[in-house]
Amino acid sequence: MSNVRSYAPIVKWGTDKKYKKVDDFLLRPSVEEKAMEAAARILALVKESGDKAVIDCARLYDGSNMSTRRIRVKPEEIAAAKKAVDADFKKAAAEAHGRIVAFSKNGLRDDWKMKTPKGGMLGEKFVAYDRVGAYIPGGAAPLASTALMTLTLAKVAGVKELVACSPANADGKLNPYIIYALDLAGATEIYKIGGVHAIGAMAYGTKSIKKVRKIVGPGGPYVTAAKRQVYGDVALDMVAGPSEIAVLCDASANPAYVAADLLSQAEHGTGSEKAMLITTTQKQAEAVRAEVFKQAELLSRSEPINEVLKKGMLLVVVKDMADGMKLANLFAPEHMELIVKNPDNWVDKVENAGALFIGEWTPEAVGDFAAGPSHVLPTGGTAAYFSGLTVEDFRRRVSLIHFTKEDLEDTLPVVEAFGRIETLDGHARSASIRFE
Repeated sequence: MSNVRSYAPIVKWGTDKKYKKVDDFLLRPSVEEKAMEAAARILALVKESGDKAVIDCARLYDGSNMSTRRIRVKPEEIAAAKKAVDADFKKAAAEAHGRIVAFSKNGLRDDWKMKTPKGGMLGEKFVAYDRVGAYIPGGAAPLASTALMTLTLAKVAGVKELVACSPANADGKLNPYIIYALDLAGATEIYKIGGVHAIGAMAYGTKSIKKVRKIVGPGGPYVTAAKRQVYGDVALDMVAGPSEIAVLCDASANPAYVAADLLSQAEHGTGSEKAMLITTTQKQAEAVRAEVFKQAELLSRSEPINEVLKKGMLLVVVKDMADGMKLANLFAPEHMELIVKNPDNWVDKVENAGALFIGEWTPEAVGDFAAGPSHVLPTGGTAAYFSGLTVEDFRRRVSLIHFTKEDLEDTLPVVEAFGRIETLDGHARSASIRFE
């Protein structure tokens, strides 16, 4: 690894003044401008030309030999994937799936009702979407886990039509592990397309791919930009773009563990990943940095890792844990690890994070693959106002209002007062006419 002195710099930070390197690191865009422009062009083509544009884009951007006849995964391809997938993965997938199902079932809200003062009823009911789409990244890395972390939740929520899109290889084939995981999660339709054109197909609909109600799932900068632009044509989960992690630790943390966790998110391959260490001692920062360089040499995905080490990793030294927590909340990371003495004492101080990993035995990777909560999480600082994907994202809430005559009479002065102030006399009359 050349020019390592410029990689993963160690800097100081405090609340006393501006620290440009840290400020610049915090100000990453939730969506990249160049990606927005490219996504807009492709979405317009898909909206205008449907299948033709989707196939043309699949050949150009996915590099796959695709046609409308081959775009949907057939039952025989699912059967072949089941044969091709090794037994160890099947066992691991079943374990992960079971944990995700259990967590999701616990997250379901029950319909509820309450009595009004005059004998009526108020409440809420929850209705599953009839058709949702999940984007499963498969270009830089085949994210079979994302299949489980999206459509499993939709299945538990009661969605009937579960659509998935993932890019095919040069031969027009989809990774068998992705197919297997999607089938396990409950997918009813699987399409071999990726990128912006997949988002457009699900958002607008084509002859081959029926429009969905909501799109979920992570992606690179272009997929993230496309999702933002189809909002309103469909519902969305959140901004879930290139991965990021912050590790807040003190001198008690093992530098080798911390380095491994930082590198775990650097290997995804978009080049836009972010990894931040926040620690209370210079010595700890230097030890972690040395481990980062040492371990990076051992990992297979060296090229994307080197890109992140060049421009997407920052090691920050703060005077104490209180300042460290302030910086972590300013960063608002997708994933945050808390590796300190007595971590439970600090959990309540974490305000802005997509998911929090507590203690040295909770590496971020368990959230990606095994723990139970979905790994589809907000990125680009949007964890300050978005939450991660949950089972409730696949249902809509419907308010229930059932008044008696006495309830309406009781609230009539309120209705009439607001109707008068807002100059909406028709509103007021729709209530008062019932008592004339």
